[in-house]
Formats: sequence, structure tokens, C-alpha cells
Amino acid sequence: MPKYVIERDIPGAGALSPADLQAVSQKSCAVLQDLGPSIQWQHSYVTDDKLYCVYIAPNEALIREHARIGGFPAERVSRVRRIIDPTTAEG
Repeated sequence: MPKYVIERDIPGAGALSPADLQAVSQKSCAVLQDLGPSIQWQHSYVTDDKLYCVYIAPNEALIREHARIGGFPAERVSRVRRIIDPTTAEG
């Protein structure tokens, strides 16, 4: 199933408290549960003013539906085409 990286503009994201991050995570998980098993949240990276979320889903439309229902921004949704890491250099 395709993997996506979602870029979310959230000013001050890096300063969110653990309780705030827990609340956002709970909201996301509740929406995911309602949408069914074909969309999965793998993890997110929190930076100063953005969240970069990694999801598995059959299409971009379902990613955007999750954002719409949850009230989450989704400025950019990018399909992952390849994954590379240091072992890629080894050939």
C-alpha cells in the first residue's frame, strides 16, 4: 500500500506540551478508527512550526479526508516513491 508524508503547518508545534500532543494524537486515532483499517498512521516528526506525518493509505483522497474530519491542516501530501538510507550507498 502507498506511503505518504503529510506536511502540516502548525505554528509553535515544537512548543506543544505533552498533554497537547496527546490530545492531537487521540483525535487523529479516533478519526482513523472511524475511517477503517485501510489508513494507518505510522509516526510524526514535530519541528518548530510543522508536523511531518507518515501514513499508509490506498490514496491521497483518504489522507485528505482524515485531515478534513479531524480539522488538521494538510498543506502538502507527498507519495513516497522510494526509501533510501545509508545502506543504499553499499549497492
